[in-house]
Parts: sequence; structure tokens; C-alpha cells
Amino acid sequence: MKKIPILDLYPQHKKLKRDIFKRWKKLCNSSSFVLGREVAEFEEEFAAYCGAKYAVGVSSGTSALHIALEALHCKNKTVMTSPFTFIATAETILHSGGKINFKDIEKDYYTINPDQIAPSVSSSDVIIPVHIYGQGADMDSIMKIASENNLKVIEDCAQAHGAEYKGKKAGTFGDAGCFSFYPAKNLGAYGEAGCVICSDRELAELMKRLRAHGSKDKYYHTEVGYNYRIDALQAAVLRVKLKYLDEWNLARAEHARIYNKLLAGTQVTTPKTREGCSHVFHQYSVVTPRRDALADYLNQNGIGTAVHYPIPLHLQPVFSFLGHKKGDFPISEELSSGCLSLPVYPEIKNSHIEYVCGKIIEFYEKEN
Repeated sequence: MKKIPILDLYPQHKKLKRDIFKRWKKLCNSSSFVLGREVAEFEEEFAAYCGAKYAVGVSSGTSALHIALEALHCKNKTVMTSPFTFIATAETILHSGGKINFKDIEKDYYTINPDQIAPSVSSSDVIIPVHIYGQGADMDSIMKIASENNLKVIEDCAQAHGAEYKGKKAGTFGDAGCFSFYPAKNLGAYGEAGCVICSDRELAELMKRLRAHGSKDKYYHTEVGYNYRIDALQAAVLRVKLKYLDEWNLARAEHARIYNKLLAGTQVTTPKTREGCSHVFHQYSVVTPRRDALADYLNQNGIGTAVHYPIPLHLQPVFSFLGHKKGDFPISEELSSGCLSLPVYPEIKNSHIEYVCGKIIEFYEKEN
């Protein structure tokens, strides 16, 4: 029986460890571990890659969202976002003193539905579109709504490194774009790390102060800040990996194409790519009847799977104070009950994808 994990980071590490360890040795010799030149150079390179003017390295994707919300003065403001996402998107709104206003998602693309946003603009101040699974939200519609109603836009790009929406990189449409470099991401560190990109110099400088206890110069504090600094060891890893990101994203897209071809006509719904946009397939997630039974069958056959996300945020106990009930966001709930992520990473073998698809087909043949 084959063993195919949902994700295998070792092949990537094996390829890059010599370059990474070389950079780490240099850092150890300099004893410069927090911020410093390595971080500044990564920030310049990542901003250039994205097509933004500035990048601010931070300690995680969660801290990226938090300081973006803080820097854009979202206290007491209402923030619209999707309930079909990781909890960090919503919890940082509360950490910043904001109010959550969930909106349902588009059935085909799993991103926030602009038609759901429009009726609430008079009572909201900020939109956080989540570029879920590696695909951008409908940014033309979202930015039109934001521009016409003077709304701030913070893009949650935690799963969309290098994804493009009509020729522009994710994170460059709104006031800020927030990235996670958690190890499992398309661009992953060797621990926790994150980044915010923007094209406003004053906003970037404010976020740099906020990540370092509200200080630009040591022991001189102009804001109440946080300890959200990125360490240089992680920046060094990311500088090495950034050179390969486009190559890895293309490999993921090719793997997704093979999945789509082999699963066509089966009882699973394969992911769709928005016209004119690129999908970087941080996850390859299908929607299928009897999701849990299928996951069990695949696991019994050595295939790793994952469910992102089994409980939409509006039904999480921590957000019960918002007063939502089952049925409030039916598309998010439908996906939460039927979405299954299959193994996809740059180095996965085509034969492994064929094996996974064969077992999916086998499962439904046995069911019938």
C-alpha cells in the first residue's frame, strides 16, 4: 500500500538545505538574529515580487492581520469577512477592537460574495476578503464597492502567495495585504513568520513601529505596540525559497490540472479557477457527498487528507455572542460539510495523484 501524505516538506528541505544552512551560518557568526539586514533585504525582495512598494515582516500571519487592522484604525469599526476561513481572520478583528460582520461566499470559488457585501456598506467600514485555498476573491467588484463607499480593504493572502487576479498579485489591491509564512504555506518558513505589504509609506512605517513595541528608535515609543518582530533566521529561509515560488506554484497548478482531468465525471466537484486569474492551489479541495466516509477510506489506503474547515466561524462557540444560527450562511455551511483537501505539493508524483484518484473512484463504485 502506498503512503501519500497530505503534505511532504522534506523534498523541498533536502533541495535547499545547503543554501539555507549557509545563510544561517553567516547569521550565527554575526549574531544578528532579530530584524536587521537579512529581514530588510527579504522585505525588499518580497515587496518587489508582489509588486508592492513596502513589506513589513512580522512574527506570523495572525500578527500581520492584527497590525494591519491596528494601523488602519479599525477600533469600533465594523469589518466584513467570510466565515469560511481560519479563525485568525476573525479573531484579529476582535483583538483590534472591531466588530465582525460575516458574509457568505461564492459557491464556485469559496471567496466572499460581493453581492452579500453590497447591502451592508452603510453599516460597515472595512472588508477583509480571504483569498482561500490559493485563489483570489473577486477584487474588481470588491474594490469598486470599497471605492464608492470609502471602505478600507485588507486582503488576507495567507494562502495566496503569488496568486494573480487579472495580472496583479494578491495583496496589492487593497490598503494592505497580509501573508502567513507558516511552514505548510506555498512560501513557508522553518517556523512562524508573516508579512504585510502595502504601497503607503506612512502606513508601512507605522506597522514597523507597531511590530516593535511602538518604537522606531530603541527606548523611544510613540504607540502602544506589540512584540511581532520577524527573526532573521526565518527571513533567511524565505529569501532562499522565494526564488522558487513561481516554479512551485506552476507545479501545483499542473498537479491540479491532472486531478481535474482524472476526477471529471465522478461524484466529486473539483475546484474552479476564476476566469483571467491564476490559482496557486495551496490546497486542492474537492466537494463531495459522504465526505467523512471518503476521507476514512482514503486514509485506510495510505492517503492523507484534511478538512478545511469543518465548522464555519459563525457556528464556532467563541463567536456565539454574534447570535448566528445554522442556515445563516448556507454556502459556507455546505462547503464545511463537504470539502475535502487532497495531497498537493510541488514534489508530489503524478503516479501518486493517479493512485489517489483511483481510490476515490473505487470508493464510489463500492458505494453504488
